[in-house]
Amino acid sequence: MQINVSARHGSLSPASQSKIASKVSRLKRYFDRLTALEVTVDLHNSSLPAVEIVAKAEHFHDLVSHEHAAQLWRSVDGAVQKMEQQLRKHKEKVRDHKHVQSQRHS
Repeated sequence: MQINVSARHGSLSPASQSKIASKVSRLKRYFDRLTALEVTVDLHNSSLPAVEIVAKAEHFHDLVSHEHAAQLWRSVDGAVQKMEQQLRKHKEKVRDHKHVQSQRHS
């Protein structure tokens, strides 16, 4: 899986980039078919940094999560949490709803 961390309207230190990459790499355990994760940190408004995560998967459209918070790490954690929810929901649809048989209760 390829992870790309970039910044808009500013720059991130290499330590921050590696910490963000390690937090985002946890998403692989929620869905095995992820091929790439692109993280964009928008520092245009320094008091309210925005984080966007785009997850690319095999045979599926891209999943996107956004988060704005007062601190950079809260933005990162919020965006990762939103992406986890999307990946769980997608995995549940693929795995559980494929072979569901309806049963009628009398």
